[in-house]
Amino acid sequence: MRKAIFPGSFDPITLGHYDLIKRSIPLFDEIVVAIGINAEKKYMFSLEERKQFIEASFADEPTVSVVTYEGLTIDLCKKLKANFILRGLRNPADFEFEKAIAHTNRKLSKIETVFLLTASKTSYISSSIVRDVIRNGGEYELLVPDAVRVKK
Repeated sequence: MRKAIFPGSFDPITLGHYDLIKRSIPLFDEIVVAIGINAEKKYMFSLEERKQFIEASFADEPTVSVVTYEGLTIDLCKKLKANFILRGLRNPADFEFEKAIAHTNRKLSKIETVFLLTASKTSYISSSIVRDVIRNGGEYELLVPDAVRVKK
């Protein structure tokens, strides 16, 4: 079974994340979207809200599930018996950062990282940009799946 973990903070999930997950469905038997918990990070959305956004966005996709976790992603992979980590690449800086993590993960385990390039139409979107648009009352709805709605 080809099982992939797609880790991130998803604060909130963006159309870039959504597109990446949709495009990876044919590649894997199961995709687990894993929301990492970092006590030192300040989030705009609660863990439960982020989880609900993702679950609602993929309610019609039985091979996509959502979990939350703390610690190393490779430990989660071992626990869930996942063979792959899925990551998206928007730009060269992403590649350099993700390459170092992938090499470290491979050194510490036998888990492979699979990189997908983001679609050109969503490559500029990041969760931090979406949060800034929301904070400033902009049309964030153009950047996120329909399930992500906040009170302005």
